[in-house]
Amino acid sequence: MEFSEYINQYKDAIYSKIMEYLPVKDPEEHYRIVREYSERRGKYVRPGLLMLTGEMFGATMDKLALPAAAMQLSEDWILVHDDIEDNSELRRGKPALHRIYGTEIAINAGDAMHIAMWRMLKDYMLKMGNDLGNAVYEKFYDMLEYTVEGQYMETNFIYNIKNLSKVPEDFYFRIVNGKTCYYSVYGPMQIGAIIGGKDPGTVNIMKSIGEPAGMAFQITDDILDMTGDEKDFGKKRYGDLYEGKLTLIMAHSYSSATSEEKAKIDAVYAKKREQKTQEDIGFLVKIVEKYKGIEYARSVAEDYAKKARETVETYRGVIPDNEYSKTMLSAVEALYNRKK
Repeated sequence: MEFSEYINQYKDAIYSKIMEYLPVKDPEEHYRIVREYSERRGKYVRPGLLMLTGEMFGATMDKLALPAAAMQLSEDWILVHDDIEDNSELRRGKPALHRIYGTEIAINAGDAMHIAMWRMLKDYMLKMGNDLGNAVYEKFYDMLEYTVEGQYMETNFIYNIKNLSKVPEDFYFRIVNGKTCYYSVYGPMQIGAIIGGKDPGTVNIMKSIGEPAGMAFQITDDILDMTGDEKDFGKKRYGDLYEGKLTLIMAHSYSSATSEEKAKIDAVYAKKREQKTQEDIGFLVKIVEKYKGIEYARSVAEDYAKKARETVETYRGVIPDNEYSKTMLSAVEALYNRKK
């Protein structure tokens, strides 16, 4: 079974569980806004990885459903805040929440979703007992703490540093490790392994697989921002350039540029999103094309994807030989080979 098929068979159940924790009550308008991002239905990659890994290690769906729903709800509330910090225009093909209702209302909605996520994890602890419930809770906490550290580093670059010459290339990889690898890939996999009753060594193997897969996932995301169709991708094309984000594409292109070109890149990055013109973005795109930034990033993503595949094979003796482990390899491929 392909990973996309695996996710699709559980999407409705996970969505229904999320809605149980986001009931519409008084004041109704507030709760309608709170539910909006969840109702737009994301890709469910993170809860899919959690459930897939759990089932691979023998966990039943009654143990996996609530943490999977919490995983998806965490994405929904993080995206509300992330869109505000980046001043994004689109999310899942529609205007970002703060562009519809204003920043203050959007922040409040994100907070409400955040609270509901922790309520899910508390209920899970009550249902499953302190040992398993606390282990899942602590992994969620550690994962999200590391995520906001990565978010700080990215946001600090966008709003304060604003200059590619002031950060080394490995700074990008630290951001990705914090914002994407742990949160989007190996964290959900580790939670699934914990629920499957696996020892710390096996749980750590999920990091060995998920870390390179997460790198490939994020670099591919950066490439799609430059090349993808807005309707398929659900976000504005060149959004990373407008937002002034540090990407591997731009880091490589900047390192290859002339002194004059670097000065102009720095000048564009120093501008706020709303100050950047189409001419500014067009210049950055030409720099990327000139120095083959996309081609370079694609080759790095391919290397990480290959490492993830090889790691799966390395631990074949630890990973059970069942239908779910075969889908795991499909999942690694799906993270990299995607168009949206």
